[in-house]
Amino acid sequence: MVSLDQLVEDAKRDFSKASDPAALEDAKARYLGKSGLLTERLKALGGMSPEERKSAGAEINRAKTAVEDALNARRQALADQVLQARLAAEAIDVSLPGRGQALGSLHPVMRTWERVETIFHSIGFDVADGPEIETDWFNFTALNSPENHPARSMQDTFYVDGNDAQGKPLLLRTHTSPIQVRYASEHVKHYGQNNMPPIKVIAPGRTYRVDSDATHSPMFHQVEGLWIAKDVSFADLKGVYTDFLRTFFETNALQVRFRPSYFPFTEPSAEIDMAFASGKLAGRWLEISGAGQVHPNVLRNMGIDPERYMGFAFGSGLERLTMLRYGIDDLRLFFDNDLRFLAQFPA
Repeated sequence: MVSLDQLVEDAKRDFSKASDPAALEDAKARYLGKSGLLTERLKALGGMSPEERKSAGAEINRAKTAVEDALNARRQALADQVLQARLAAEAIDVSLPGRGQALGSLHPVMRTWERVETIFHSIGFDVADGPEIETDWFNFTALNSPENHPARSMQDTFYVDGNDAQGKPLLLRTHTSPIQVRYASEHVKHYGQNNMPPIKVIAPGRTYRVDSDATHSPMFHQVEGLWIAKDVSFADLKGVYTDFLRTFFETNALQVRFRPSYFPFTEPSAEIDMAFASGKLAGRWLEISGAGQVHPNVLRNMGIDPERYMGFAFGSGLERLTMLRYGIDDLRLFFDNDLRFLAQFPA
């Protein structure tokens, strides 16, 4: 019969030859399985006398412990080999330069937004903000829009669930004029009409209309301006807006003209056009804004006496100003999130 020491050596040799966990489990079964060599020795203890069983049992347990230690050592060695193979396959070459975190920059429309605010702030205009979900009163009625005005239809306005205090449906604002109404109304409440300082404010922000094609987006940005005082005239409107355009485009070599038009919230009303003196758009008249003298009904809805005060308002699209400033010819580029386009406007 093979000695226990020889069994231990044989087990160590067989374990070391196992090249994977499955082969190792097969080798284990030869020694520690139900019919393994060491298991058979343990079963034979039952036919021995108590004295022989005690001595032989101790020797067999010693051998079994040695075999189990060799088995666990080989298991660990195989696991280490697998880990080393994975580490080698997933190795990172630390000698390569790291991937830098590129700095982002402002979207070109946001650049225009900030530039417009800076220009008007420099001549004394406040900047106001307001809710994008509006009531019928602030978006239409207070601005002298009649009940049958086409802008109220579902074809032009996004309506949302819920009604205002008058039972009219809530909507996504179609322009930033509601901000002007809110600002002016609070201005009057705060100061009263007798001691009211001039209202000079611009209202930039997002607006929404049911309109989507190559030249229109259902969400776009506007900036609207309002100046109300006792002695503000149409001439002030022309002077302020002409100076704004020259400052914004950083050139005096442009022409500005006012064409008669119609808006329910101004009277008289005008479309403002501009033309560059040089460049690929030289000599071409481009519509840049709608404007006019604030309608008396709008002043009344703001809580202002039109017999004592007058003023002007204008509204311009920030996307259009941006396209002209940077020479962009497709509105959809603003919304494509194409880094090749946005990278042209570094911080």
